This record gives sequence, C-alpha cells and structure tokens, in this order.
Amino acid sequence: MSTKTNMRVIFALTLVHFTGDFYSAFTTPLFPLLVEKLGLSLTQVGIIAGLNRFLAFIVQPSAGYLADRYPSRLFTIGGLLMAVVFIPLCGVASGFWTLLAVIALGSVGSSLFHPAVTGMVPIYAGRRAGLSMSIFNTGGTLAFGLGPLFITWYATRFGLGAVPLTMVLGLVLALYLFLTLPAPPAAVEVTHGFLATVRESLGPAWKAVALIWLVMVLRALTGQSFMTFMPLLYVQEGHSLVSAGLIFALFTVAGTFSGILAGMLSDRIGPKPVFVITHGLMTPVLLLFLHLEGHWVYAGALLAGGFVLATLPLGVVMAQSLAPQGRSMVASLMMGFAFGLGGLVSPLIGYLADIYSIRTVLTAASLVPLVTVALIARFPNITARGGA
Repeated sequence: MSTKTNMRVIFALTLVHFTGDFYSAFTTPLFPLLVEKLGLSLTQVGIIAGLNRFLAFIVQPSAGYLADRYPSRLFTIGGLLMAVVFIPLCGVASGFWTLLAVIALGSVGSSLFHPAVTGMVPIYAGRRAGLSMSIFNTGGTLAFGLGPLFITWYATRFGLGAVPLTMVLGLVLALYLFLTLPAPPAAVEVTHGFLATVRESLGPAWKAVALIWLVMVLRALTGQSFMTFMPLLYVQEGHSLVSAGLIFALFTVAGTFSGILAGMLSDRIGPKPVFVITHGLMTPVLLLFLHLEGHWVYAGALLAGGFVLATLPLGVVMAQSLAPQGRSMVASLMMGFAFGLGGLVSPLIGYLADIYSIRTVLTAASLVPLVTVALIARFPNITARGGA
C-alpha cells in the first residue's frame, strides 16, 4: 500500500459519499410536510426512520463482505443510483406504505455503496488515514447539512410533488463518477462464508473491535434520535419548516468541521483521547442545546452536532487499524451495523414521544453518552501512526 495520499481518488470517494447522503438527507426534514399530507403519527415516523436504520443493519455487513470478495463499481455506482432515484419519490408517495417502500429502496442503495467506498479510503490514504477518513466523512456530514437546507427550501417553493425532479442532478453526478471512479482493488482474498469471513477479518482484535462498535451503537442511538425528531420538535414549537431545516443542517454541518478536527488530532495524539473528550462533554452540550431559546438555538445546534458527530470517522479508523484484513467489512460493522442498531430504537422513541413529548425523550437520549465514557476508558491505545 502506498504511503502517499491520492487526493484525487479521495475526492471521488468523498463525492460518492456526498451525493448519496445528500439525497438520503431529504427524508427527515420533509417529515413535517409528510406528517401533514399523509396524517402520519410519531410512531409511524419512528417506524420509517427505524426501517431506514434496520436496512443499514441488515444490508451493510453483507455488502461489505461482497465488496471485499467481488470488488466492483456496481456497489458504488449502483447503490448510489438507488438512493438518487428512490428517495426523491417520497414527494409523490400516496400513503404510509408507499412512503415506506420508496424510502426502504433508497436506504438499501445507500447501504450498498457505503462499505465499498469506505473500504477504499485507507487504500489511497497513505500515512494520513485519520485525515483522509475525516475528509471522506465530511462528504456525508456536509451532505446531511446542505441536503435539508436545499430540500426544505425546494419543497416550500415548489411543493412535495416536484421533489422527484431533484434526481436529475444526482443522475448527472452518477454519470461523472461512473466515468472517473477507479474500480476498488481486492482488500484480501476471501474464500470463506460470511460468518467465517467476519471472524477472520476481526481476528484476535475482535474484543477491542466489539468494544469500539458498542460505543458507536450508543453514539448512534443518541445522534439518530436527535436527527429524526429534532425537525418535528421545532416545527411543533413554532419554527417554520425552513427554520427547522436550518437547525438540522447546522447540527450536521458542525460534524463536518468537528470530524476533520478530530481526524487531525487523532493523527497527532491517537483516537482514544479524542473519544474521551468528545463523549465526556456530549451530554452537557446536548442538555444545553435543548434548553436554549430564540436565536441561541442555532448556536446550540452547531455545538451539539459538533460533539455528537466528531468521532464518527474515528471508530472506523480504529477498527480498520486493528483488523485491516477486511476493510469494507470492518467499515460496514462500524458504520452500517452500528448505525442500524442505534437507529432501531426510533419506533420506540416515536412511541414514547407520542405519550410523553419529543422534548422529554430527547432529554433522556442526551444521557446515553455518559455510559460510553466508561467503555472508552477500556479502548486500546492506538498510536498516531495507526499501531496498537
């Protein structure tokens, strides 16, 4: 593996990540309009969000296994096309089940491309693994920031029925990536079945990887609870759809900058100290955010999102450094599998929000990071160069 960072390829991989997540980011900000149009309950909103996470939980590890075994742009471009085509169709969904179907298909597409492109990052990262993964992750977090701003403005201006027209831009970018993105090289010769490959990929590091994965699950539980119900909360409390979209965007865009900063610090001092700092401060920052009023809520969204999303790429970097035999598989476990399990509580969160209120359940979700601090203390010490 080259020690020189190939920024051209890192950019192309980041563009795949950005484009797919840009369209995936449409769903949550549109929930207020979809609730009004289709008469959805908060429990149904939670089911839709939970299915999205469940499909990541189911599809990503399998996609990571197949991407390692059969390296092909089919995963990157094909998965990207599914997200680009199906997610915008939510604007013309005629009912709960139709909405559930198009979001499910778009979510499967997102789950297909994520492990493949994430597995390619360390191949082209050289010695700058933390920074390269953070730049790649920036594509996703920036998309989840800009996507809501765009789609709330667009849907307010042109209506839900015009949302399918937005797929044109994604199709153009997909064509460009088809012509420029290199085929992924094989990470390792894979000759075993799925479960045997998981065991082989993790090797003796499985306990440490499992610990990191558990922290990623708990982080996802808190993050996804906020990202799913935050727009609904602020619309309920008098904000416009565009204002709620801006709050959501600030929350996610903050992760763009905090993720890059976390990656740079990780390359210098190792990832464990960065985990300790961010997770140690996450609960007080989230509670502060929930108690801010007026225009201060926008600053609170920036601060809260920065802490919640900062360590997203670092869990992948740590796991890949401990178990480099299956980069795509490990990436899928740290992102899709953890993301999926963390988000599976969304129906429960929605059900509890119907009973108690969104603000009450988000306050409870803010306390979850306290549990992760004790787990992070048991993380292995990974050096800045990636060795244990």
